[in-house]
Amino acid sequence: MTLDPGQVFQNAIYIAGAHDWPLTPAEWEERARAALEPAAFDYVAGGAGSEATMRENLAAFERARLRPRMLAGTAERDLSVELLGLRSPVPFLLAPVGTLSIVHPDADLAVARAAAATGVPMVLSGAASTTIEDVAAEGPLRWFQLYWFNDREVTASVVARAEAAGYGAVVVTVDTIVLGWRDRDLRHGFLPFLAGHGLAHFFSDPVFRARLEAPPDEDPLGAAAQALAVFPNLALTWPDLAWLRGQTRLPILVKGVVRGDDARLALEHGAAGIVVSNHGGRQLDGSVAALDALVEVRAAVGPEATVLMDSGVRRGTDVLKALALGADAVLVGRPFVYGLAVGGQAGVEAVIRQIAAEVDLAFVLSGLRTVGDVDRSLVA
Repeated sequence: MTLDPGQVFQNAIYIAGAHDWPLTPAEWEERARAALEPAAFDYVAGGAGSEATMRENLAAFERARLRPRMLAGTAERDLSVELLGLRSPVPFLLAPVGTLSIVHPDADLAVARAAAATGVPMVLSGAASTTIEDVAAEGPLRWFQLYWFNDREVTASVVARAEAAGYGAVVVTVDTIVLGWRDRDLRHGFLPFLAGHGLAHFFSDPVFRARLEAPPDEDPLGAAAQALAVFPNLALTWPDLAWLRGQTRLPILVKGVVRGDDARLALEHGAAGIVVSNHGGRQLDGSVAALDALVEVRAAVGPEATVLMDSGVRRGTDVLKALALGADAVLVGRPFVYGLAVGGQAGVEAVIRQIAAEVDLAFVLSGLRTVGDVDRSLVA
């Protein structure tokens, strides 16, 4: 199924005289707030500490100003990108977001089905509420995000399952070796994993299950506690990436990098790509904005390296700004989760189609026909 060009999308709304879905990021967030329990909403919407990093992510996009070209002939456009063999019709993917069962009962399956319906790929979270194999059954448009556990046998087993199920890459997240300090979640006393949310990969993994005294369905709290014990991995260093590289034939992207020197180290130790990210402001409060970090990372790794970014992307113009500042594509996170809360699969699709339409209009109004036309001169 194709995505509507921006003009077609907005004209349909004008002709209908109304629209069934929210139309701005703020409206989606408020509808999601109304649909969710307060603790669940705050888990999705909140950030670490004072949430300064979360605010700075948004402010960085506000600071970046577009310099559109005029009369460039944009009647025909191709917004597609290909990233390590994965194709998207637009220059964004759906970011890995965990514990989606607190948002909607269909959780990751709804997101996978929306990806299949729109052609926009997803990155399945390492803290998913649906198994690797069940999500794979919904279609091929996916990468797998890995939280690198302190148990190498469990880590290797999960990676092997993702490769066997046909995932196209492993996106290893390195900024979450332990959970950050999150005021909102602490105030609610809410950690979804204790209730079994986001632990589908653990609970379905034969190596992990062999560690348990009783199966998860008989002792869910004990299984959750064991999963949490496996999660922190404070001893990781860059040379460990060679071990992970040896566990799979899939390309590995390192996600959570905000420094140019770290980006170079990732590539030197076998990574095929970088995802510039501060985890949407959920890990280290006071961290640099991801968009600002993107500029440094791209300068450090050169023009040929595969570089994506996330954290703070809300609108189609944000996507364009990130491309101009060095990203090959971006990952969209909270917006589609709000869509999931509001309308399940249909809500996720609505968010994808809206952002895609806005990206297309931004290209038209900036004098761009393809992603290859985007360069640094587009942003002041």
